[in-house]
Amino acid sequence: QVQLVESGGGLVQPGGSLRLSCAASGSIFSNYGMGWYRQAPGKQREWVASISSGGSTNYAGSVKGRFTISRDNAKNTWYLQMDGLTSEDTAVYYCKYGSASWGQGIQVTVSS
Repeated sequence: QVQLVESGGGLVQPGGSLRLSCAASGSIFSNYGMGWYRQAPGKQREWVASISSGGSTNYAGSVKGRFTISRDNAKNTWYLQMDGLTSEDTAVYYCKYGSASWGQGIQVTVSS
């Protein structure tokens, strides 16, 4: 069983930056990929970014060039660096490990 805990969310002004972290514990295998998702009010949860066990990354078109996903296998921690934030990025962000393990979610609010 895997436990995931997100941190680093909060309130930021448009154009600002935040770095989300996802700390994993339990049965962690470095050969699993992980991803970040988000869910805005009134919308379905959507995929944001993912990183494979080999370090290959992929991004949703809406965040490409602004967000960076990375991982530290030694710390069992993954990150989402978010730059150039806009109000459209306001959502609850979730990390996902493998195919079925989700964090509890963390709020990111972009507002002046």
